[in-house]
Amino acid sequence: MNYDVIVIGSGPGGYVTAIRASQLGLKTAVVERSELGGICLNWGCIPTKALLKSANVFEYIQHAEDYGITVNDAKADFNAMVKRSRGVAEGMSKGIQFLMKKNKIEVIAGTAKLKAGKKIDVTDAEGKVAEYSAESIIIATGARSRELPNLPQDGEKIIGYRKAMTLEKQPKSLVVVGSGAIGVEFAYFYNSIGTDVTIVEFLPNIVPNEDEDVSKTLEKSFKKQGIKIMTKSSVESVDTSGKGCKVKVKTEKGEETLEADVVLSAVGIQSNIENLGLEDVGIVVDAGKIIVDDYYQTNIPGYYAIGDVIPGPALAHVASAEGITCVEKIAGMDVETIDYNNIPGCTYCSPEVASVGYTEAQAKEEGYEIKVGKFPFSASGKASAAGTKDGFVKVIYDAQYGEWLGAHFIGANVTEMVSEAVAARKLETTGHEILKAIHPHPTLSEAVMEATAAAYDEVIHL
Repeated sequence: MNYDVIVIGSGPGGYVTAIRASQLGLKTAVVERSELGGICLNWGCIPTKALLKSANVFEYIQHAEDYGITVNDAKADFNAMVKRSRGVAEGMSKGIQFLMKKNKIEVIAGTAKLKAGKKIDVTDAEGKVAEYSAESIIIATGARSRELPNLPQDGEKIIGYRKAMTLEKQPKSLVVVGSGAIGVEFAYFYNSIGTDVTIVEFLPNIVPNEDEDVSKTLEKSFKKQGIKIMTKSSVESVDTSGKGCKVKVKTEKGEETLEADVVLSAVGIQSNIENLGLEDVGIVVDAGKIIVDDYYQTNIPGYYAIGDVIPGPALAHVASAEGITCVEKIAGMDVETIDYNNIPGCTYCSPEVASVGYTEAQAKEEGYEIKVGKFPFSASGKASAAGTKDGFVKVIYDAQYGEWLGAHFIGANVTEMVSEAVAARKLETTGHEILKAIHPHPTLSEAVMEATAAAYDEVIHL
């Protein structure tokens, strides 16, 4: 029952942490109360992308004539889309089972509770309790959909993201509350297959964490697709007593009542830190997050936390990176801390959104004198050939030294393009070096070079 490392939770933070620990020669176990792969693989990142791909394919078919192809009577089969999504998720979860066996990691099924002295109790499905101990215990229990008092989720009329991907039937109308990544991805999916969708956002712009130019362009694109958008608005209450939902929305002009079959609450996430025994061990928590140092150790030696349970971006790739950093430090390696200003964010609606580093407003607030370049996909030969001319690449450089401060993308497949900016920023590449790095033609990625050329007043194709 004794291990070098016990990881609580098997999401993209937990399972990656466990594999890296095992690679480093540490005897490792993972405790999981539900499904291997956690929310991301089973109910988040992966199955939502499967749904979005189905929506994307249907969208292509609807516009087949634009490509010289005739298709008759194409219909969206909502239940078949959901079934495909669940199949993709199940396949990925089985892949994690294989990785656990391959790396000789013991999987302990049950619910963990921390104890003092570097120990945990695990309660299995039958209620039996077993004690385990480890030199290092890593909490990677993730998060769930956050519930607001005026939006209590009943799983039928007011739902969270998990139910949104497994509804029994397609709603005719949907109100999405919140326009972060989860909100806009589901808004795009349901709208694309024929649901009447309205987004309600409290802040002035949708995808409010993005550069304002990106937010405005996505709003324009969504409206063109038929999605209704209400910014500077808040849902005050939802009446579910009738057949559908009556959604009372407070706007700048006064109150308005929307009618919809279903309301999707996409107002963020809440960390899973309840009933973990944190208080019993004396681990410090602030504002619903576990407080850790630069290498993810809590205030109690031997107890660590990574991912959505600690402050920082709640993203799968961040949790994975934190877990690797954590166990490499435990193993005695010389480890570099994570640069949280170089974390890419991706949103998989259509058009896609991706970004890294400072927005233009943030760079100015930090006191930088900046050079900004923008290249629209409407001027890209590859985008024209593909029929995906919406969007642009925007780059921000420090005018004095050429440091790449930020990159912001909106358009087809831009989530595959942002890594160039992440790697270049990591390598402290300058704008001049990006400009002189020959990009292949015709590609969407050459828009990065073109945007950089625009920043330095050397742009050719604008």
